[in-house]
Amino acid sequence: MPTPPRDREQNRMSARVGRYARVGANVGGLAAKLAGARVFGYQIDNEKQAAELAAALGGLKGPLMKVAQLLSTIPDAIPPEYATELAQLQADAPPMGWPFVKRRMSAELGRDWQSRFAEFDRAPAAAASLGQVHRAVSKDGAPLACKLQYPDMASAVEADLKQLGLLFSVHRRMQPAIDTREIAQEIGERVREELDYKREAKQIAAYSEIFKDEPRIRVPEVHEDLSTGRLLTMGWLEGAPLLSFKDSPLEDRNLLAETMFKAWWHPFSHFGMIHGDPHLGNYTVFSQSGRPAGINLLDYGCIRIFPPGFVAGVVDLYRGLLEEDDALVVSAYERWGFKGLTRELIEILNIWARFIYGPLLTDRVRSIADGVKPAEYGRREAFRVHQALKEKGPVTVPREFVFMDRAAIGLGGVFLHLRAELNFFRLFNEQIENFETATVQKRQSDLLGGVGLQG
Repeated sequence: MPTPPRDREQNRMSARVGRYARVGANVGGLAAKLAGARVFGYQIDNEKQAAELAAALGGLKGPLMKVAQLLSTIPDAIPPEYATELAQLQADAPPMGWPFVKRRMSAELGRDWQSRFAEFDRAPAAAASLGQVHRAVSKDGAPLACKLQYPDMASAVEADLKQLGLLFSVHRRMQPAIDTREIAQEIGERVREELDYKREAKQIAAYSEIFKDEPRIRVPEVHEDLSTGRLLTMGWLEGAPLLSFKDSPLEDRNLLAETMFKAWWHPFSHFGMIHGDPHLGNYTVFSQSGRPAGINLLDYGCIRIFPPGFVAGVVDLYRGLLEEDDALVVSAYERWGFKGLTRELIEILNIWARFIYGPLLTDRVRSIADGVKPAEYGRREAFRVHQALKEKGPVTVPREFVFMDRAAIGLGGVFLHLRAELNFFRLFNEQIENFETATVQKRQSDLLGGVGLQG
């Protein structure tokens, strides 16, 4: 059996050193200032430092920018001034030029890679933090989307996560309201998974199976013969940006919001899976007869698979809040894995829980949050939780909570952009009707086994 070629990009030391030099000065300098402020008691201008850090990170490819956006949604994971600045970072990054693209494609498909396509656009259709997408046409005329990973991303991930760990460790010494250790572990595992395009292909297969009978939700088809661990080739799903429908008739906006609700909550409540990055760029809208008809789901790198018991905790917390059953609420938090809970801490967590579940608790047509801007969704409640935990905390947040929280905030932002008016109570109760943990366990096991995924 021939020896497989050595992977020259798998977490190279030389690439990590270069990354440390570019990122380390920014993050290390911030960590030193934070530590100095604590030891010597002097004040630093957090707003100024946050703006400088955001400017430094904004031009970087790689995971640190993605991680920063994630952290901005978790109360007190980082100082609030940093959360505000980092939340504004855009996922777009400068694209690779054509010479880089040719070398990358040759490395993945061989020197004759261009002969395997009828067409391949030189300019990318989209560029993000870990890779970029090129439009292409297959030999049989099918439109394609080729997602190509930037060079040395495995090394960049390890370098960036090390710097993130440094920032977390300093912040923990400053008596924060939230212990970030489990958060750091969760982020590390999920970002590393995003580099594995073979895993993403399996996650696409899982979602394709989940929504095979739902005409309003389209999942791309993977072209395995044109895909590798760092190149993912899919069928191109034609569609328009979600925000281009924000001024459409309410009926159309509601249809899109209702479809988004199902696209997110159905995989979670039935299979224990979520799309952990509900960014507006990860969806487009397809139309029929001149009217929006459904959603294209475009990116499957950030899929979180939960133990069925965690899903049960989410359902129990909802029912506990709905029925004002304190014992069920406490049991749900414990199922989630919260540790060191007291009555005071439970009341503080309930502030956040009532915010997240609020639209689902009343049987009426309503908006997600009247008068709140999408960028500010959850900020006021996060601040209240932060202030209260400062007095009664700290609390250790279970790792499963990280992407659940991020996704819920992102989904709410989508509904705000669309100005949807729906009965979220009925939509949610349709998804959890006849819920049983054992049933979710069986569905999840069958689904993951069928596509070759591990939970």
